[in-house]
Amino acid sequence: MLEIGSVVDGKYKILNRIGQGGMSTVYLAINEKANKLWAIKEVRRDGVQNYEMVKQGLVVETDLLKKLRHKNLPSIVDIIDDGERFLVVMDYIEGNPLSTILAESGAQPQEEAVGWAKQLCDVLGYLHSRNPPIIYRDMKPSNVMLRPDGRVILIDFGAAREYNGCRAEDTQCLGTRGYAAPEQYGGRGETTIRTDIYGLGATLYHLVTGQNPGEPPYEMVPIRSINPTLSSGLEEVLQKCTRPDPDERYQSCAELQFGLDHYRELDVGYRRAQNRKWFAFLACAILTVICFFGAAGFHFARLHTSRNSYEEYVAAAEASDDRTEQVAGYEKAIRLDPSRSEAYVGLLAVYLEDGRFSGEEETEFRAVLGTADGERKSNEACLRQNKAGYAEVAWEAALAYYFYYENRESKNTARKWCGVVAAATNPSFFEENGEARIYRCQCLYRICDYYSRIGVRSASGDTSVSYADYWADLMSLTEGNLAAVDVEKTACIMYNEVAVQLIGHSREFLSAGVSREEITAKLDDMETRLDTDFTSTDAADQADVAAVRSSLKQARAVLATMPDASGET
Repeated sequence: MLEIGSVVDGKYKILNRIGQGGMSTVYLAINEKANKLWAIKEVRRDGVQNYEMVKQGLVVETDLLKKLRHKNLPSIVDIIDDGERFLVVMDYIEGNPLSTILAESGAQPQEEAVGWAKQLCDVLGYLHSRNPPIIYRDMKPSNVMLRPDGRVILIDFGAAREYNGCRAEDTQCLGTRGYAAPEQYGGRGETTIRTDIYGLGATLYHLVTGQNPGEPPYEMVPIRSINPTLSSGLEEVLQKCTRPDPDERYQSCAELQFGLDHYRELDVGYRRAQNRKWFAFLACAILTVICFFGAAGFHFARLHTSRNSYEEYVAAAEASDDRTEQVAGYEKAIRLDPSRSEAYVGLLAVYLEDGRFSGEEETEFRAVLGTADGERKSNEACLRQNKAGYAEVAWEAALAYYFYYENRESKNTARKWCGVVAAATNPSFFEENGEARIYRCQCLYRICDYYSRIGVRSASGDTSVSYADYWADLMSLTEGNLAAVDVEKTACIMYNEVAVQLIGHSREFLSAGVSREEITAKLDDMETRLDTDFTSTDAADQADVAAVRSSLKQARAVLATMPDASGET
């Protein structure tokens, strides 16, 4: 195994071991000449059987990737073979595979999953447009990495091949059960572009349902039979992707991309609404006059009753010690009057009682913001009309998503709620600390926005991120005794955030004019805060502190290797 601190091939310094598989070990390394982080995959002769066969497979995979250039594909920069081990130097991808996110959070938000699928459509379309076309053949969640900025990266090209077009069938059966199309099992024709469309459909099925098609009973039932709130239009798209006969699937990624762009228009509710428009117009014209006078009296009577019942539901939820009863009470109040904020705030407080916001709770909260029947505007749309109430709920949701949501790799949802508060112009919306809340969410919004733009460059090659501003915003969120202002877990999250960004972007901060002394002083301050401000004896809290110390140590190690604006380290 490679030793931490050793230098490979005279230029790659090993910083840490970040992954271990059955045949290989993956290390985080830095090219000290280029000041860039890389991942190095090591396969040792004494570590695997059939070493030559494994090495030959890696050679084929790396040769294939060397020809490709796409924002959703990793780059191979170096191959090192010293006879005893085979090293592949490639892009270091910060983030987690979608399989890990599924294991931790379960089914993913429909819109987010569709967004990832559109990115995969784009990269598969790029592969299929090569001459000859490249068929990926192993699409599944574990082969898709999700970066903090929301971009997905397609990895592991061990099963990919260039399309021949002259074969009656493939010579090898490759792929993963549940995600592999029928033609991948041999004797059923050659794998083609439509094989990858099947795999992408199976992957999206897993993402929106949380059910692995590669596990018993090895079938994909209509997604709405698992979760009735999912789109019927998306159900049609997935069924077409995964039909056994390739001729009945989408015939290209462009076709599938169009389907994903317009799946909402296939919804049963949408089509019914279109068919009803003409009849509804005539009916409304006739009934308007008849209903007007009766509706006015009924409205005032119902409003009086609703107000009393709403407050009773909220009071009952607050008085209960049973979580199920609390959630049910708040949900009843929201259904009765979705424009009031008290029940939403109470519901979020219940979710965060244990110091975390789980994937199941997040799914439940999104369902509450929507509606069950889809026939009227969403609860969130009703709440939005109450500016003060919407700002209050947005503040609580922003904190829940940014600090406590289990799937913190994506800041997209936190960014939305932070933006609502940041745009507020009236601090009196809040019961207390209105100006401080608005300022804090403005900082959080900018940090979430940096996540979406880090690494993105314009046509001229300039980055869209000001790392000087990014550093200033990070500092504004880590000033003072965070453990006293919020809770120790929140403080750990923020300190770790700074350390992680230094590990990945020390060079950019230094190049933007942030001094090495300023960065070191911040690291020293956070170390001191861990010693003085953290008093919890809870094992989980102590583990969080230990993890932050480890991140700070690694940040110092990376910073020590980086030149400042003058070129000195």
